[in-house]
Amino acid sequence: MDDFAPVAHGPERWAGNVRMPRHRHAHPYAAIVLSGGYEECGSGGRFRVGPGDVLLHGPFSVHLDRFMPKGAEIFNLLLHDTPSFRCGVGRIADPDAIVRSAETDPVGAEAALIANLREVVQRDTEWPDLLASDLLKDPELRLDAWASDHGLAAETLSRKFGKLFGITPAGFRTESRARRAFDCIVQSDAALAEIALRSGHADQPHMTRAIKTLTGVTPLHWRASIPFKTQNAGKA
Repeated sequence: MDDFAPVAHGPERWAGNVRMPRHRHAHPYAAIVLSGGYEECGSGGRFRVGPGDVLLHGPFSVHLDRFMPKGAEIFNLLLHDTPSFRCGVGRIADPDAIVRSAETDPVGAEAALIANLREVVQRDTEWPDLLASDLLKDPELRLDAWASDHGLAAETLSRKFGKLFGITPAGFRTESRARRAFDCIVQSDAALAEIALRSGHADQPHMTRAIKTLTGVTPLHWRASIPFKTQNAGKA
């Protein structure tokens, strides 16, 4: 399991050509790029960002970062609400205004960010990006069939995807399933057994292990921590 890394509200400065290993954050946050640029490979795919771009990270997002030669200056804003595109990249016209607001009124800055954020759709240009996109759409995707359809050997698929994303395609698929299940657990009152099957898990115990690996605790913990309770929740 990748290490949990705390997110500190405020500015960060990164030197050029630095690589931050794969890690995860429990709390949702937005990384507002003020200068420089970097590439992030993680839960939502691969994104290349520069000044004015905003990388959104949902709860328990996992990613690695590669900073460009000039490095980057970032402002991290913790989120309590999230836009409809929970993991991805957006853009704001005046990032400095959001930062100034966040220094004295983080709640107001969050509201202003979400109100003014425009989603940016980055095109899938290389096959690892296409594979990540397809795995996010279909966590039951057969990797051998995908490799064959794209003229790739299974070994090439695993090696090159792993080099870019820091995880094998099979591991990425497992995390995608777990994240899909987690979202259903905390956003609905559907039975856990039903969520397990809907999210591509073999059964409820299989999903429980995946959720515990992703978040550190079981589905029953999350179901007990949200406002609604249901007799159909099942057991962790």
